[in-house]
Amino acid sequence: MKVKYSDLKNKRIFITGGGSGIGASIVEHFCEQESEVYFVDINVKDSKKLIDIINKRKFKKPTFIECNLLDIKKLQKIIKQIVSSKGTIHSLINNAANDERHTTEEVDEKYYENRMAINLKHYFFAAQEVVKGMKKDKNGSIVNLSSVSWMLGEGDKVIYETAKSAVVGLTRSFAQEYGKYNIRTNSVVPGSIATERQIKHWLTPKYKKLILEKQALKRQLKPEDVAKLVLFLSSDQSSGCTKQSFVVDGGIT
Repeated sequence: MKVKYSDLKNKRIFITGGGSGIGASIVEHFCEQESEVYFVDINVKDSKKLIDIINKRKFKKPTFIECNLLDIKKLQKIIKQIVSSKGTIHSLINNAANDERHTTEEVDEKYYENRMAINLKHYFFAAQEVVKGMKKDKNGSIVNLSSVSWMLGEGDKVIYETAKSAVVGLTRSFAQEYGKYNIRTNSVVPGSIATERQIKHWLTPKYKKLILEKQALKRQLKPEDVAKLVLFLSSDQSSGCTKQSFVVDGGIT
């Protein structure tokens, strides 16, 4: 740990999609800060594996709750139970998403609605539930994960890119609506991040070469590059930051 945010110690943090990838790194980094971490994910195997890793590193143990984020009622019920039994959630990290590739021709109405639900809908409803406690406390931070894919217009996952652009609009709207309660809302916009999923499915040597040629930084970015920024935006050290998009892409945009 290179930076210790003393104000994050024992703060309640709620993270969606925390079982793997960028989400797992975010969970681990908050646990290292001794935060009170709760995370939801549909992948039980990876989530339990992450907890084992955190335990071995002797970080503060997180609480994992299995949840399919398409089930909005269950998601909001989980948040309500945490707040009623433990207290207000201080920071919400809307992270869960799925960047499955698809062409416009392949998209029908059912697939469109499913992709928007996975990549955008639960962001809104998690925030809707969390801000109830934040408003009473007149304090809180919401961090929404977007993607530079919509900025680049990559064209191989149009619904995902549409949803990720909407995340930025959602962020700015929430920031304005809830700023009077001292609730800050920001977007983090990652570029090409070498998660296990990306390496397995898309980060071929050819694609990696193309990325590094376009990036100003000549190294492959890792999940921790994103997690470190999320910590900062959840900490009081970023108390003046809201309604902004913070890009972590090595300079590809």
